[in-house]
Amino acid sequence: MTNKPFSQASENNKKPILNLLTSLFASNKHVLEIGSGTGQHAVFFAEHLTHLTWQTSDLPINHSGINQWLDESALVNIEKPIIVDLNENWPIPNKALPIDALFTANTLHIISWPLVVKFFEGIAHNLSEGAHICIYGPFKYKGEFTSESNESFDLWLKERDKNSGIRNIEDILILANSANLNLINDHVMPANNQLLCFRKQTSNK
Repeated sequence: MTNKPFSQASENNKKPILNLLTSLFASNKHVLEIGSGTGQHAVFFAEHLTHLTWQTSDLPINHSGINQWLDESALVNIEKPIIVDLNENWPIPNKALPIDALFTANTLHIISWPLVVKFFEGIAHNLSEGAHICIYGPFKYKGEFTSESNESFDLWLKERDKNSGIRNIEDILILANSANLNLINDHVMPANNQLLCFRKQTSNK
């Protein structure tokens, strides 16, 4: 078997994120992770949040690596990765266990802005009232970076893909509002990141 994929960033930030998810997801049962990456977060969080069923998802190219982490863990409360295409309606594999929480880490600055919009539209269409949504990553505030390293990271992202880049929190909050999400907290995290925590409210439409 080939070596499992490994992300040092995931290894570094998993405990600070878990410290917050422990209370934020205390009343939830079924979490959908958008962009599971290596699978490290999924295994770590499922291991410590045993009351949750953790549904992984990513592009097919990453499924093999995620499955290596899942198979080695042998955890019963974590599900094999599904494909979530942000341009399409998200597949809900277990209709008897509705998704009542969503987690994503380091995704919104990687995908294009139209897909960020689709991400929030997907939340509006697929998550029910009361669902908790946690988004981890770097953001700008009033157009300003929170650190010089984030500014350098943004330049690197745009050189790699002109459609990517660190997003303005104000733009994210507009999209969140359109999906009936109420910001519960904006936690400052290590390495100049944030954990945005939302709760889905009743639609006014």
